[in-house]
Order: sequence, then structure tokens, then C-alpha cells
Amino acid sequence: MVLETNITRMFNIKHPIVAAPMGPFYTTELTVAVSEAGGLGVLSHTNMFGRSSLSEMKKNMEYVVEHTDKPFGFNIRTSRLQVDAPSLCRAIPRFIRDNPKLREQCVYIVTSAGTPKMIQNKSFQKLKESGSQIKHFHVAPSLWLAGKCQAAGVDGMVVTGWEGGGHQSYEKISTLVLIQQVRKNFPEAPLIACGGFATGEGLAAALAMGAGGIAMGSRFIASKESEFHENYKNIVPPAKAQDTRYVTGVLGPIRLWKNNYSLHHGVVSNKDEKLAEEAMLTPEKALEDQKHYEMVYEGDINDGAVLLGQSIGIINSIESVRDILDDIIKGAEKSLANAVNFIK
Repeated sequence: MVLETNITRMFNIKHPIVAAPMGPFYTTELTVAVSEAGGLGVLSHTNMFGRSSLSEMKKNMEYVVEHTDKPFGFNIRTSRLQVDAPSLCRAIPRFIRDNPKLREQCVYIVTSAGTPKMIQNKSFQKLKESGSQIKHFHVAPSLWLAGKCQAAGVDGMVVTGWEGGGHQSYEKISTLVLIQQVRKNFPEAPLIACGGFATGEGLAAALAMGAGGIAMGSRFIASKESEFHENYKNIVPPAKAQDTRYVTGVLGPIRLWKNNYSLHHGVVSNKDEKLAEEAMLTPEKALEDQKHYEMVYEGDINDGAVLLGQSIGIINSIESVRDILDDIIKGAEKSLANAVNFIK
């Protein structure tokens, strides 16, 4: 049995499983592993240790095409506070256009945490005109943001509920409800469901609700191939779903694992409060917050910012990426086959 969807056809991949954006961390080896296993690997928007995000993205892309001939994608966070985003949105499309292997294999750009319009510049249009099959998706964590995405003319959306790790919306809408809202309002839009997915049953549910695939972050963090520190990975198997917190991060609401860092962070209730908070944000404070992400990348899980979603409550082991995908696909096939028996 093969699970063929609009997403597998769009990206020419075997399985309707995509790696979620996981910046600012490195996901280069993970991208190769996911794509090689039949999914769609995604390079993160990496900006740690004072390194140039543009140089790192170029280097990571070159590494991927040297180690796999499969399709892959990349992420750019387009927040108003992400000062390197405009240059990435201009330079990376040119870089892809000028590299034949990248132009063939890099088929997916997912923007997040800001406007979907930033990537829609002359550089990106020239890339598409060069024969590239690249598609632009944007992360939509609320219905009104999904509307913004559609108005901007995106090729598809990653619909993510607040169960997920990382950046979220102020509305706190679950993936279950949000997928149905977006599907009802935009029935023709290609959707990838994200937030709370780690099993075959979850994939089957997403497909039944009209998504063409799922994106996973926490499940791939807890894989043998991911570049995340072993201390970070080892949090996941014994964790409970309630072991995360929804707090305010630099770019907006964010879900983190409960530790000394997140327990000392509050949460703003709306965008106006966040803008008022940003008005008092100093460069020194922003740099200090960035250090906590670098700390966890190096293994400090007590005072570092540990991005994980509620799906950690259904992940019991650290497996190879290929085994993870195979198990999820087998589980989804079984669930969908059993569901057919309800139709009389």
C-alpha cells in the first residue's frame, strides 16, 4: 500500500511526512536522513554562535545535495525582529537558481513567524521562472493567519496547533480544531498538518481531515540522526505531554519544555502586549535570550531554551529516521484500512 496525496505528488516524495522547521538549531544531517527515508527534509534557519545565517544556509544546502539526490526544503523565519530575514529572502533564491543541483532538488520553502510576503520578491520570482519547481508554504497557527496566507498567494500552508513546540499563535487553538477550520474556509488549499503528530494514527487522522501530510519536530529531534545534543534527545522518551509550557519568546508565543529557563518566563495574552514588550527590548536582552538556545544546543537542558511539543507524551524511544517513518506509515495504513470497515 502507498499513501499518495497532493503533498507527495507536489514534492515527488514517497511518504506524506515533512520535517518541521527547527531553527535556530542545525538540522543538516537530519534533512538528509528524512529525505533519504522518503519524506521531505527541511533545513532550519540557523543563526547561532555569531555565525552568518546566509553562509550557514548556503553551506548546509551544499552539504545536502552532496549527500542525497532526493527533494528537500528550507525555512526562513520572517519575523519583524529577525533582522537577517530580508537578506536571506533575496540571496538564497539567487543561490539556488545558480546551482543546477539545488534548483532540481530544493522544492520547498516554508516561511514562518512573520509575513509570507517577504519571500515573494524579484529574486524568488526569477528562481521560479528559471524552471525550478519550488513551492512556497507558510506556517499558519490560526485561521486569520491562514487567510493572510491565501491572500498572499502561497502554494500551501503548514497548519499548526498550539500543541506543537516552538512558535505559536496567541489564540491557543488545537490542531484538531484548526485543521477543520482551515479546511472548511479554504477547501482547495494544500495543507500540511503540524502540532502533536508522532504516530501512524495521527497521520491517518490528518489525512482523514483533509491534510495532505504531516510535519513533525519533536519526533525527529528524538532520532539517531538529528544533530541535537544527547541530553536534549533523552528528555523525550520518559516525558509526559504536560511537561511543556506556553510562554513568551523573543518572536512571540512559544512552547518549551519545563525547566529553569521556561519556568521563569511569563506569557503575554495578545499582540499589543508583545509589541509593548518589544519596545523595551534592548539589544543586550535579545542577545542574552539567544544565548539560552546556544546553551541547550551544547547540552545545558536546565537553563537552556528547550523547544518541544506535547507529542513528547507519545514518543517512547529514540529511533533511526527510517524506522520512524516506516512505523508511522505502517500505522497509518492500518488505521485507514480499519476505518474503511465503518463504511457500509
